[in-house]
Order: sequence, then C-alpha cells, then structure tokens
Amino acid sequence: MILSVVIPVYNEKGTLEELLRRVAAVPIPKQVVLVDDCSTDGTRERLHALAEGWKTRGPAALGLAALAAPMELTFAWHEKNAGKGAAVRTGIARTTGGIVIVQDADLEYDPADYPALVAPIEGGAADVVYGSRHLKGDLQKGYFSNYFGNRFLTFVSNRFTGLGLTDMETCYKTMRGEIARGITLRSNRFGFDPEITAKIARGKHRVVEVPVSYVGRTFEEGKKIRWQDGFTVVRAIVRYAFFD
Repeated sequence: MILSVVIPVYNEKGTLEELLRRVAAVPIPKQVVLVDDCSTDGTRERLHALAEGWKTRGPAALGLAALAAPMELTFAWHEKNAGKGAAVRTGIARTTGGIVIVQDADLEYDPADYPALVAPIEGGAADVVYGSRHLKGDLQKGYFSNYFGNRFLTFVSNRFTGLGLTDMETCYKTMRGEIARGITLRSNRFGFDPEITAKIARGKHRVVEVPVSYVGRTFEEGKKIRWQDGFTVVRAIVRYAFFD
C-alpha cells in the first residue's frame, strides 16, 4: 500500500533535506507531497532546486545512493503565506496513496515511526492512527507550558468529541486515504488539529493511538506555535464539534 506523506513547509531550510533523507530511509513505498507555504528564508529556492534535481538525478539530489523503497516527490507552492492548515489541505488534495500521514518539516518527529503508525490500518484494526508523544513521555522533555497546554487542549477536545486521546495536537495523524480526501477542512492555521479531530470523531471512524518519539525544538530554533494560539484551538474545538 502506498503511503502519502504530506509535508507543509514554511521557513525550514535548515532541516528539510535531512528530513527527506529520513523519510526516504523508511522501507515503505511513498508519495511525498511537499507544500511550500511561501517561505522567505531560502527554503522555497531549495525546493525548486530539489524539484529539478529529482527529475534528472533522482535520490542523488538528496545525496542518496539508493532508496529504501520507491518514493515519488510531488511539489505545490502557495503564493501567499496561508498557514499550516491551508498547506495540509493543499497537500491532501494531491495525495493518491491508500494511507495518508502528515509530517512536519522540522526534525521533531521521527519518520522511523511510520511502520508503527500504518500497521493498525493495514491490519484492519483502525481507520485513523494518532502518534502520541505522551505515551512515551517525550513531550514532557520540552517547555512545560507546551506540555500542560497540550494536556488541557486535548482534554477539552475529548470532552466535545467523545474520543479518549492523549495527544490531540500531534503532527502524526495517519488515516486511510479515502478518509483524508473525504474530509472538508476549513482551518488555515492552528485550528487544523481540532478541526480534523472533530470531523474524524463525527465520522465514527475507528481511532487508535501509538507511541511516537519526539524531540522538541525551542522558539529560537524555529518553533512556531505560541501560547496565544491556544485560544484559536479552543474556538476551533467548540466550532467544529457542531458545525462544518
């Protein structure tokens, strides 16, 4: 089964190519959809160069002698910065795989977790798999404000959705391709996570969590979410519990 990896990208020139090498090392056939959300730090130019290099040199464009499994790269470009949710929406619309996963362009999450994330779906035990940072305890190693904020927002989301998640805001949301492409998403920024979670719950899809690794970065290193974004998340939790 082909795994479509949706990677929203905004100002990640320092991590993007290493991330793609880690994705390429996963022994699963993949379609990788890269969506540049109008980066301004040189990331966009690197992506254009990669797109051209991939056409002529294949994996050598990433400094790789070979791939662990077949991998196709698909590129999309936003002419204005629209936010992570908008980039994910653009990426999902371009997927073709039987399973879809969202991957941040930094190195906080480890693509080596892909086999564990797709296994419940391939085995018929789930329709949607969330990769929980809490089940390994890795989220506690970052900022305490992020840790407790995540716990609170996940609790509020669970109260509205009826799910028993430990990590609603995880990047690693994995689901059957027809589910991902069948959900109408509207949030452009950090409302994406509660919106898709609410719509998965309303669709009565079978959801499980598996533990994933997490190495949080600092704001100085490029972390983008701030405590103020929590208000956006709460509004999205309430809105999408009842409305499309």
